[in-house]
Parts: sequence; C-alpha cells; structure tokens
Amino acid sequence: MALIVVKFGGTSVADVARIEVAAGKVAQEVARGNKVVVVVSAMAGVTNQLVAYCDQLGKLYDAREYDAIVASGEQVTSGLMALALQKRGLNARSFQGWQIPIITDDRHGNARVQKINAALLQERLQTGEIIVVPGFQGITADQRITTLGRGGSDTTAVALAAALQADRCDIYTDVDGVYTTDPRIVPKARKIKKISYEEMIEMASLGAKVLQIRSVETAMQDHVAVQVLSTFEDHVGSDLPGTLVVKDEDIMEKNVVTGIAYSRNEAKVTLMKVPDRPGIAAQIFEPMADAAVNVDMIVQNISADSEATDITFTIVATDVPKALKALESIESLKGVEIRVDEDVAKVSIVGIGMISHHGVASLMFRTLADKGINIQVISTSEIKISVLIQKDYMELAVRALHEAYGLEEGG
Repeated sequence: MALIVVKFGGTSVADVARIEVAAGKVAQEVARGNKVVVVVSAMAGVTNQLVAYCDQLGKLYDAREYDAIVASGEQVTSGLMALALQKRGLNARSFQGWQIPIITDDRHGNARVQKINAALLQERLQTGEIIVVPGFQGITADQRITTLGRGGSDTTAVALAAALQADRCDIYTDVDGVYTTDPRIVPKARKIKKISYEEMIEMASLGAKVLQIRSVETAMQDHVAVQVLSTFEDHVGSDLPGTLVVKDEDIMEKNVVTGIAYSRNEAKVTLMKVPDRPGIAAQIFEPMADAAVNVDMIVQNISADSEATDITFTIVATDVPKALKALESIESLKGVEIRVDEDVAKVSIVGIGMISHHGVASLMFRTLADKGINIQVISTSEIKISVLIQKDYMELAVRALHEAYGLEEGG
C-alpha cells in the first residue's frame, strides 16, 4: 500500500465531465489499495475570470481581498471532485487550505508555504478517507487567505506530499511527461523517463512550462518523487507511464544533454558608455531588483580607456517598462544611452552529464555556426549553457541542437 498525492491541473478539471474522468483515476488507485490525497486546480479559465472581476473594480485593489476572491475557484473544484468520488461509492471529503491548515507568509498573490500541519489529514487517511484539497491557496498567521502564484497548485501538491511523507506525487496535466524539447517544434522529441531535480529546475526556469519551478525546488529539498503524466491517457500514476523527477543518484543512465529549452519572451538591454568605476553595477542592478525585475544574462565589456564601458543584460520582455523606469531613476546613468532589443530568443541545453564531459559547449557553438546563427550573449552553469540569438532563428536552433546531441527517438 502506497500513499500518493495526485494533482489535477485546470485542463484536467475543465468541466464536470473531465472531473469525472479524474475521479476515475483516483478510484483506480484506491482499488489498488493505495491511500490518496487529491489536489485540484480551478476549472480552466475560472481564475482568469475572477481576476477580470477584480480588474473591473480598478487596478489598485487590496491584495488580501484579491486572494480571497481568486482562491475560490479551487474551492469549487475541490467540492465537485469530492462529490464525483462519493458518486463512485468512495469515502471522500474536501478540506480548504485554512482548515488543514497550510500556513504561508503574507506575500499576497505570491505567497510561500511555511508549514503544513498534517495531523488532521493523517488521522483521516487512517480511516480510509480520500482527502481533496484545493491547490494554490493557504492562510497567514493572522488568518488571511493567500494564493501561491500561477501554477501554485503544483507547489501545494508537493508540499503536502512532503508533509505526509508520501511515496510519490503525481502531477496530472495535458501532456504525458517531460520531453527532450517541445514536440511542436521537433516532432521526434523523446519523452524522458527520469530527470533529476536540478535538470528539471533548469528546464522550467528556461522556458519548459511543465512544472512550476518552486514545486520542483520543494521536491528537491524534501526528496519527494514527482511524476508528470497525462490525465487523458488510460494509465494511472502507479503504472509509471510519465516522467519521474528524482534525485540524480536515482538515475542509472545519464545523458550528457537531457533536453533543449527555449524562451521567446526575452529582451536584451544595453547601456552604452557607462562610467567604469567601482559600485556602478550595484547602482544599476539594485533598483531593478527593488522593482522586481529579474535579470538573467549579464555581459560587461572591457573598458578601453578605463573611463566608460558597455553593459548588456537580458530580462523578461514584459518587464521592459519596469526596467526602463528603474534605470531612468539612477542619477549616475543620466545621459547614458539605453538600447532595448526584443527581437531575441534564448535557447539552452541542459544536462547533468555536462559536469563530467568535455566538448559540450564547442558542439553547441559549432552547430549554430553551421546554421549561420549568430550568438549575441552566452550564459553558463554546471549543467546548462544558454545563448541569446535572433528570434527568427530560434526554432532552427532548437531543431539543429536536438539533432546534434542525439536526443531524437532512437538517437
């Protein structure tokens, strides 16, 4: 008998018919003798509608009331899921985040889970009850409802799995696993059977939207085995049909490169002839951090005359207005030319095997050169190499790199 936390995303519970399908998956796990905790997202489109209601009352709203409103979508789904399970003769009931409770900090709209009191759930599980929990929500120490940010239901599921010491956390979604790259770009992309936490974090941060980054970070911290699989296939989680996210040492055969990630939503910002003196980088990047602008690649050119230099960095394209406002407020940058290029894309190779193999970077650069693709910026870590290129060449780069590293089916 295993204890499994299963999470169903918005497309998996988009309407009552799909909730019935999801409930059938849970019923199959129970029939196999497993204890199950179910975490659900809001029905597809519901959260956007709730956000729109808030926007109709004005953009400057109380974030605490905003959370109380948008958290209600998951509450509805959890009740419907409990009813669908009861319809199958199963002993099920829903618990809201505040009833457990799931304690978070007070960063409304993007709260972080601090503690889960699992005693009540453990007691109910011992009686054979199926627990249904709304994802995406928690409660502060002063009893205000919070939400965990977009994709936060993944984090709810993993955090519950950690608190309950579950055997596995199954994330049911509309894809059947994590692929070596986007199958829409490379039809021969291969489903990965096992991927390390570190690789999954890199893939998620670099554009692969299968799992929320914070959920993978939580899984790595608490050693929770996570499986990504499809709601719309006949298998259930215990058949292990999807992709398992596990510790590096649990993967027997390691590829040098595990996957190719990409992001179209990039912007390159260049500051021309910045005064070259100690502290100038802090003066530039601290205001942007205060404005919640996340900076990725950073390149500073060598100063030819020791007086001025150029600094280039990348940010998410949607953060350009915030970044420009922050930069324009810096006194030491008065008169500095700021150039912004949004016609760029980031392409990355990821693989834990890169740590112990040489020639990985040179193959990437040679492959892109052979396709006539110019590299504008390079960023590296132990297990990834990212390049910034012209957006028009992004799909060509992904296909070429996927072939070069032998990631296609049968490669």
